[in-house]
Amino acid sequence: MKFLLLSISLLVNFCMFAQQKPTDLDKSPMDMSYWPANYPILKLSGKAKDAPIARVIYGRPLKSGRDIFGGIIKYNEIWRLGANEASEVEFFKNIRIDGKLVPKGRYTLYCVPTEDKWTMILNKDNFCWGNFNYDAKKDLLRTEIDIARNNETVEAFTIYFEETKNNGAQMIILWDDLKAILPMTFIEDAPVKTTKKN
Repeated sequence: MKFLLLSISLLVNFCMFAQQKPTDLDKSPMDMSYWPANYPILKLSGKAKDAPIARVIYGRPLKSGRDIFGGIIKYNEIWRLGANEASEVEFFKNIRIDGKLVPKGRYTLYCVPTEDKWTMILNKDNFCWGNFNYDAKKDLLRTEIDIARNNETVEAFTIYFEETKNNGAQMIILWDDLKAILPMTFIEDAPVKTTKKN
């Protein structure tokens, strides 16, 4: 009996992690959003003034008639913030989130949702499938954000940046009838000091 259970467990794990053929369509396509918005198009058209500030790479699951929050996304449990590989955010400049310095670099995004707030997590362990190997010891930052109800239902999980004043942006997260906002500001590079030669 133990052997049978072990065999079934191994088969389930194998199916879960089996590689998809390159020609197969993924049920949750991968997407990428930039701050500033549409940065590659701006660069192509010669309108990009500088390097991008940030980009996020994430899988986009669909609602497909399911109960999302409190349903397939459990309250008080770690969530990969999307589908398939855990979502990743890359900052090309130093930024601040909730007053805390986040050095430029690439981080994995996680979330612990509750009914009225989300805990957003930036973790230093990249290239993770889901949250199976999540290690809280590698968290760089945790911050709570408010959530609000949307007037319309969003079918495909969506993340994008919306610029604000004073070198800031909000990472907007939409799915089902919920909207979550993670505010951030980038830190201007200090000017290089030069000394006059006599």
